[in-house]
Amino acid sequence: MARELNSADLKEADVVALSHDGRGVARVDGKVVFVADALPGERVVLRVTKRRRQMDEARLVDILVPSPDRVAPKCAHFGVCGGCSLQHLAPAAQLAAKQAQLLEDLERIGRVRPQRILEPLRGRSWGYRRRARLGVRFVHKKGRVLAGFREREKPYLADLRRCEVLVDELATLPADLAALVETLSVREHVPQVEVAAGDDAAALVFRVMKPPSPEDCAKLEAFGQSRGVQVFLQTGGLDTIRPLIASPAPLRYAIEGFGVEIEFGPSDFIQVNRDINTAMVAAAVAELGLEGGESVLDLFCGLGNFTLPLARRAARVVGVEGDEGLVERGRANAAKNGIDNAAFHAANLFEPKGWGAWAAGRYDRVLLDPPRAGAREIVERMAHWSPRRVVYISCHPGSLARDAGILAEALGYTLIAAGVMDMFPHTTHVESMAVFEGRA
Repeated sequence: MARELNSADLKEADVVALSHDGRGVARVDGKVVFVADALPGERVVLRVTKRRRQMDEARLVDILVPSPDRVAPKCAHFGVCGGCSLQHLAPAAQLAAKQAQLLEDLERIGRVRPQRILEPLRGRSWGYRRRARLGVRFVHKKGRVLAGFREREKPYLADLRRCEVLVDELATLPADLAALVETLSVREHVPQVEVAAGDDAAALVFRVMKPPSPEDCAKLEAFGQSRGVQVFLQTGGLDTIRPLIASPAPLRYAIEGFGVEIEFGPSDFIQVNRDINTAMVAAAVAELGLEGGESVLDLFCGLGNFTLPLARRAARVVGVEGDEGLVERGRANAAKNGIDNAAFHAANLFEPKGWGAWAAGRYDRVLLDPPRAGAREIVERMAHWSPRRVVYISCHPGSLARDAGILAEALGYTLIAAGVMDMFPHTTHVESMAVFEGRA
């Protein structure tokens, strides 16, 4: 149990590492101390704020010797807003830290080491985020509405004016939404607004716990028109999302190099970073080593983000996804793109007993893009499909490392390549790709 300290406890220390949550790691009197906002290589003055049995937590008081990788954060809200935790670290150093974490987890958890380290996939560091969920709250003590992300390590919403990682045209949304909701009769009943931007249109989904009045709807409509965004209302679950104005233009994004355009709904999952997604798809297809006659299995396929580009390079692609709605839209995307060699199936990929006939086939290549929990149930079935090559897209290096160990030790696959992708600059989120090859 942590003990809050009432008195100042100042210490000098050398920061020797970066923790997985972006804090500096130091040692004081033989005990590990996690120091918020400190960077490796720095000599700092810290104040211990919490003592625990195994480690302490501390606040940065002063930097005596700064890291050469320390930079000035661009966002005025950095340090208060919990959306970003690494803006004070140069982008190249952020990627190096994530690459080091990936390789450490692969070796420590999976006991595997890649033969080749992939060049990190980089994009723009700012204005990259095309999807976000912004909290909204009327704060009585302040007498106004706040909109944005939670404060760092606190349950309160940060008082944001703009967000530097949202796509440029939506950067001022925190302040704009706060000003708008403040004028609504339901201002205390709008807990969140979901943001989704395509290549040529954007949408806002207002979660409303109480029906807005006709005057409210008129204000929302005017806001959408002035900002050039579509407005949707959500009164309950995802199936209650409805456009404020009938028949809005579909949201879409292109995947250059494959002649593919994906249409999606305002609440559908798409990769947050458009540039990295494009580069990731190209890299994954290249690493699969397709020659044109292969059969490919794409698991956790969603709307067809990988499935449809793969269909441009392979003889046949089978995409499997747990969300029936995404599967239907995947099929529609295939038809819109004139692709007839891609089949989509709905299945709970964490329950092999319920898998359909698609699971009985053989596949030359397998691509999987699972959630944070990883894909243990799938990798344990990999021997049946016997793919020559597997590309694993991961959003959690720990679960990837576990699954890599199974593929290597139990199934005889070799980890031939692995590397990170800068999907979420300035955060500690690690997106990575691993490539496995089976025995000839």
